[in-house]
Amino acid sequence: MEQQPHISIVTPVYGCKTCLTELYLRLKKVLAKMGKTYEIIMINDASPDNAWEIIAELAEKDEHIIGVNFSRNFGQHYAITAGLDFARGKWVVVMDCDLQDQPEEIPKLYAKAMEGFEVVFGRRESRTDGFFKRQGSKYFHKMLAYLTDTEQDSAIANFGIYHEKVVNAIASMKDSMRYFPAMVRWVGFSATALNIEHAERSSGQTSYSFRKLVSLALNVILAFSDKPLRLIINFGLSISTLSIVFAIFQIVQYFNGKIEVLGWTSMIISIWFLSGIMFFMLGIVGLYVGKTFDRVKHRPIYIVKELKNTSDNV
Repeated sequence: MEQQPHISIVTPVYGCKTCLTELYLRLKKVLAKMGKTYEIIMINDASPDNAWEIIAELAEKDEHIIGVNFSRNFGQHYAITAGLDFARGKWVVVMDCDLQDQPEEIPKLYAKAMEGFEVVFGRRESRTDGFFKRQGSKYFHKMLAYLTDTEQDSAIANFGIYHEKVVNAIASMKDSMRYFPAMVRWVGFSATALNIEHAERSSGQTSYSFRKLVSLALNVILAFSDKPLRLIINFGLSISTLSIVFAIFQIVQYFNGKIEVLGWTSMIISIWFLSGIMFFMLGIVGLYVGKTFDRVKHRPIYIVKELKNTSDNV
């Protein structure tokens, strides 16, 4: 395809082989009604059900399908990054492949964007996920909001439409840790949210267990915020302050003759005070080490094994 498409659809694929054909057909129908040129980018994140076979088959039949096959599993947000790198559209829609993000909602998102917004998030007003998934997501976003000092909404995930300026800004970020929603918020631009219908999962089951959600939260927090280190510094200062108060108390006790063991006061005061200072110093050093560590690694954030319907070299 030589002509630049108006809309690019980016969908990471993992464990949803059986619904890819339906996803393609529904997307094709919706995009044809919109009357816009388009491309559909499917990124196979080493799906265990060998979803690449379906992607390759669809790409053979339709040049609008661009297939990207990873060499191994890198994770959902790395697959989204790859899709954004290959996307050529003026507008980019990011959505999951399991049909919970419904293709029929795309015209609504696009119409909202035409009001002058560069980012329109799809807000899942009524989620169809299970209880534990909803609760895990709720507390994940609460912890993320607190430790990154940003507003987070558990009803908003990846589904949305993004202007190419937003996509280019995200592509310019060289962070090794990728978390698409946080990156969208970080780059700024005019944004809004639109309530959408959230469907039942068509096939497979979520790969985000509670353990993986906690791991993701910790990784995102460390990548996008230094607040944990600042909390450690504050904790160290608090300990030191308390040690000074305790020292004054112990000195008063000593002169009142209520402490008979020689050296006990000085030993306790020294331990408390030095412990606080150590926490403080470790926090300061950690800030610099963490910032440096993020910049010294130059590994690729994903590796492409095979491509379909694109002239880009692997």
